[in-house]
Amino acid sequence: MRIRVLIADDEPGMRLVIKKAVEKAGDFETAGEAEDGEAALRLFEALRPDVVFLDVEMPMLSGVECAKRISDIEPKTIIIFATAHDEYMPEAFEVYAFDYLIKPFRVERLNQTLDRIRNISAAKPDLAVVSRPRGNAGAPQKLMIRNRDSISLVDVKDIILIQREDRSTVIYTGSDRFSTSEGLSEIEEKLDRDLFFRCHKSYIINLGAVSKIFPYGRWTYIVKLEGIDKDALLTRDKYEELSNLFG
Repeated sequence: MRIRVLIADDEPGMRLVIKKAVEKAGDFETAGEAEDGEAALRLFEALRPDVVFLDVEMPMLSGVECAKRISDIEPKTIIIFATAHDEYMPEAFEVYAFDYLIKPFRVERLNQTLDRIRNISAAKPDLAVVSRPRGNAGAPQKLMIRNRDSISLVDVKDIILIQREDRSTVIYTGSDRFSTSEGLSEIEEKLDRDLFFRCHKSYIINLGAVSKIFPYGRWTYIVKLEGIDKDALLTRDKYEELSNLFG
């Protein structure tokens, strides 16, 4: 399956440079192009590409703000900033961009980024799970999940993953999916911290379900979870914290 790319930049020449490199790479295709941030967001929602190239300084909506909104729709979107300004790198870190290219960049540098994206699925785990934390016996046994139509009570022990998705918070068990307008931080407050871990601004994981962890981008890792076909992102600082939890 080909990797679909959205390119957003207000310079037509830069869009063309990126497009040519993407289409020459073989496993990639250009899904769409945008010349401002609002158009990029609309195209993202319509096309749901795997990768988004964003200029930082764009009309209507900045690349950083666009990236934040994209990550609230689909956190695992690979976001690459391509900009002439290195001072935005701290903001790129906040949205955990996959890469940050400084214009003018060499095509070889862009190809390196595309190679890393292509090879993600072949990455080797680099953290072995040797022990698993035990939950607090006194913690609530059920989580109340409010949505527009009803209230659901879910056994906490069955929850594997909680993530932001399509501007909502979604709770996954091994067999069910529950959506709520409550924020991740609100739900985090109700959970047993010995059993659940906020590994990223968009994810909470059940520590007992962690099976593998491997690098993903400049500042993040992928967490594979048992009992579910979803996975989570883990930030670099949270990686150290999680390593200590697993001893």
